[in-house]
Amino acid sequence: MDDDPFVTLDQGGVGALIKLGLANGRKTRRDLKVGICGEHGGEPRSIAFCHDAGLDYVSCSPYRVPIARLAAAQAAVARPGG
Repeated sequence: MDDDPFVTLDQGGVGALIKLGLANGRKTRRDLKVGICGEHGGEPRSIAFCHDAGLDYVSCSPYRVPIARLAAAQAAVARPGG
């Protein structure tokens, strides 16, 4: 069964658009800060994707912050430098 796109970021579809937008945006402005906001910003697999894609930050609802911090740390340790 596929993941629910309202829970986990669709990396093949939306993720590809995020990477395309990030690449094109940083061609124009190298210091462009890019992040994701919403419930996907607190989901561990989505956070790992954001780290790998080169996003600068994630933002999520307060109750997801502990999980988001742990997932971000795990992504940074597993894949330093993205």
